[in-house]
Amino acid sequence: MQPSGTQRIIKVRRDYNTWVATETLEDYALRYTPRSFRRWSEFRVANTAFGAISFLALEAIGGSIAINYGFTNAFWAITVVGIIIFLTSLPIGYYGSKYNIDMDLLTRGAGFGYIGSTITSLIYASFTFIFFALEAAIMSMVIELYFDIPVAVGYILSSLVIIPFVTHGVTFLSRLQLWTQPLWLILMVLPFIFIAYKNPQVFSELTSFAGKPESGASFNPLLFGAAATVAFSLITQIAEQVDFLRFLPERTQENRVKWWSAMLVSGPGWIVLGAAKLLGGAFLAFLALQHEIGIDKAGEPTQMYLVGFSYVFSDPRVILVVTTLFVVVSQLKINVTNAYAGSLAWSNFFSRLTHSHPGRVVWLVFNVVIAVMLMELGIFGALEKVLGIYSNVAIAWVGALVADLVVNKPLGLSPPYIEFKRAHLYDVNPVGVGSMLVASIVSITAYAGVFGPLAQAFAPFIALVLAFILAPIIAFMTKGKYYIAQREVGVFSATNRRCVICEHEFEKEDMAHCPAYDGSICSLCCTLDARCHDSCKTGSSLHEQLSALMQVFVPRHYSFKLRARIGSFILRFIAIAGLTAAVFGIVYFQQTLTPNLLDPNGLLVLKDTLTKTFMILLVLIGIGTWWLTLTNESRLVAQEESNKQTRLLQQEIEEHQKTDAKLQQAAVAKRRFDSDGTQAGNSYYPTKRTALINADQRYFGRGAHRGRTN
Repeated sequence: MQPSGTQRIIKVRRDYNTWVATETLEDYALRYTPRSFRRWSEFRVANTAFGAISFLALEAIGGSIAINYGFTNAFWAITVVGIIIFLTSLPIGYYGSKYNIDMDLLTRGAGFGYIGSTITSLIYASFTFIFFALEAAIMSMVIELYFDIPVAVGYILSSLVIIPFVTHGVTFLSRLQLWTQPLWLILMVLPFIFIAYKNPQVFSELTSFAGKPESGASFNPLLFGAAATVAFSLITQIAEQVDFLRFLPERTQENRVKWWSAMLVSGPGWIVLGAAKLLGGAFLAFLALQHEIGIDKAGEPTQMYLVGFSYVFSDPRVILVVTTLFVVVSQLKINVTNAYAGSLAWSNFFSRLTHSHPGRVVWLVFNVVIAVMLMELGIFGALEKVLGIYSNVAIAWVGALVADLVVNKPLGLSPPYIEFKRAHLYDVNPVGVGSMLVASIVSITAYAGVFGPLAQAFAPFIALVLAFILAPIIAFMTKGKYYIAQREVGVFSATNRRCVICEHEFEKEDMAHCPAYDGSICSLCCTLDARCHDSCKTGSSLHEQLSALMQVFVPRHYSFKLRARIGSFILRFIAIAGLTAAVFGIVYFQQTLTPNLLDPNGLLVLKDTLTKTFMILLVLIGIGTWWLTLTNESRLVAQEESNKQTRLLQQEIEEHQKTDAKLQQAAVAKRRFDSDGTQAGNSYYPTKRTALINADQRYFGRGAHRGRTN
């Protein structure tokens, strides 16, 4: 019998969670990675993570910034950004490897909160499908060149071929990276070796390459800042590395050297080879220009390596075959990683917002479809601008996260460990969310040119510094209140515990106590539950936090529900209006990339039209948001009433069961005494029966008693 007031577990939910619990497909997408699953060696895990560095977008980015800003500015931008990426990636890689959690779970417990980290999940998911689209576009170009397949069809083929490789997660990906690593490394370095042997003077000529601008031959702060902005978009690559480093075995005294080596080389160390590939792309783009490749094509990795392999082979057919092989292998290696990471990010994003998780494979397909749409829109042609805008938000996220790990935790402003379970977290932690939002808004405003050309060029540096400073300040002002909503209830002595919902066993790090179900619950079942209303903690839900926040703006004599309603409306309105504004901005930006289609006057007309349309839509968005807020509130009220009625019915059933048990005891007593035929038995039964009828009368009223006696 369940204790009074606890929830009844429905069989459908158990079946649903059992299907999702097939970890060969799921790969612990929303969980702590248990020791039993981490069966690979340090080398195997590191090799899998290291394979993600194969992406040719690095060469494309290096070539693009060298052409647009000159090699000198590109070199210093790559060097400075590379150092910053290494320093910011080090604590992220260490904590992800130590606690065996992916980037989303790490962000939850490092200053962002349970729901607050959905913003960063969306940022991370954007990184995966943007770079998936870029890499697939590069593969499509070589497919078009070799097989004469239209590039639009190549976009679809180069995307769909990735899905079968990723369905079985790291189990298959580790084999794929292991098999392809030697071939990729050999083909990558081969052109540079032969170029250095046959034409060594070209390296010295590169240093004077000015690119498009007249001042590109020498160092220019504005050009340096613009080049660094594009390179900063790579800062979230550490998230993909952590998605694999979480599978490292437990660090012990015996394996500490191998563990640290694997973490350093495949964690923050990815940027060492990454920076070399960026510089290699700048060099190959310069070499392509010398071979009379057009400036609009010289930044394409396919053209770069066609020129590079021409120093290795003399037969054009062999050059084309080897280039095609190298590009396809490189892009397969990186896009399986992008698709895998995207499936994890989308799983985390939607599971928290919808309390539903159809499985990682569903979000894998979803991520690939988005990437195909981006390719069809021509994302490769807008490479620099897309990455420049994205980097301002990405660097703000990473800056706030790193500040929490390297400043707040050592100073005691945040817990020394990473807590990722819903049962123990506030929905929103203003430390990470607040610092990231402020830094993003300021840096994007600077990037738009509002604060002048110097601030525009150094916008990502502003985002990094501002986020890094604000996170400790907010943590100090809030006294670390919003990190932990409740501490662990009791101590889990057993290594494994059974989840009360899905009835699977999980290691204690993945378990929490659930008062709604009166038992231990795994982190996934806790995430997917929509009926408990966070009964394990108080004052920590988004609803309650919004109401508390609105006390600053709304008089205190207004009710809790009214304050929460206003807060929910404002939050939803800003989110939907911001997304709509981003869509309109993308449309306008796409038109500015095609000046032949619209003259300057036409662009002004388009801008005015889009602005007026957006203002009209704001009214409709406000009405729809208010309707959505009231509908959601009605749903919550109805659910609360349903839960209350369910509890009352459960209590009534329990009282009926008690009464029925007493009546059965009386019947047994009657049969026993009747069989004995003793006077004691005959006199006992009426007395016992009268006592039970009186007890029954207290619960069911006199009418029920009269009906029973009649």
